[in-house]
Amino acid sequence: MEVVRDRSALRIARADLPGPVGFVPTLGAIHAGHESLLRRARDENASVVASLFVNPLQFRPGEDFERYPRDEPGDLERFAAAGADVVFAPDVSAVYPSGFTTSVDVGPLGAVLEGSVRPGHFRGVATVVTILFGLVRPDRAYFGQKDGQQAIIVERLVRDLALFVEVVVCPTVREPDGLALSSRNVHLTPEERRAAPVLVRALSRVDEAYRSGERDAERLRQLIREEIASEPLASLEYASVADRETLQELQVVDRGALVSLAVRFPSTRLIDCLPLA
Repeated sequence: MEVVRDRSALRIARADLPGPVGFVPTLGAIHAGHESLLRRARDENASVVASLFVNPLQFRPGEDFERYPRDEPGDLERFAAAGADVVFAPDVSAVYPSGFTTSVDVGPLGAVLEGSVRPGHFRGVATVVTILFGLVRPDRAYFGQKDGQQAIIVERLVRDLALFVEVVVCPTVREPDGLALSSRNVHLTPEERRAAPVLVRALSRVDEAYRSGERDAERLRQLIREEIASEPLASLEYASVADRETLQELQVVDRGALVSLAVRFPSTRLIDCLPLA
């Protein structure tokens, strides 16, 4: 596995890779969820490129940029074990050179849900993804379903800007108790960790109701609110049942929907989601 740190080195390394090329962008703190993306990329492509970059543009002031988990030596070991051929691990100046002023605005999709709580977050995501796609020139790029809004935004970005990358969205990987794997889980105290599966319990209630014939979106949102309210350590930021194309809230689930929620614990904030239909 080759580790490269700047744009020129990445361009040289990329030129030697046989296609098709799969790409797994990450912020690091690699866990089994990332490894599942890497294995999928390895199975479906001749070459695999991964990135390791904590992108400052997607963090607002006061968020957890400084405390975001970082373990580059451990991450590189896990990238190698999962079959990556090249890892792009730049510093900020290699991604955003001096004088950088361009950003990618994803419009209404980036202003709701996570975008309403974290203004500018998806502008940062879309900007770095566009840069990375331009540098890596992948045939396929792999994202996890847990970040459902992000996956939808990247799919729209690729379509709108004609980037000719196949976006592959892979199932969420979970702990035995159902908690979605996340790099931020390390911040949970033992008591919070025991409480955290309340997110997946809320989604499970929605899934069960939907399978039983419930189509009233507000009733499904209310099931989330009730379940989260049952956990004293959990504070609900939003509960959403939205159209999977527009991310606008539905009244009736009569087409593809994304159920999502964000929950704050005293030490950190977690998200999860469930596609319907």
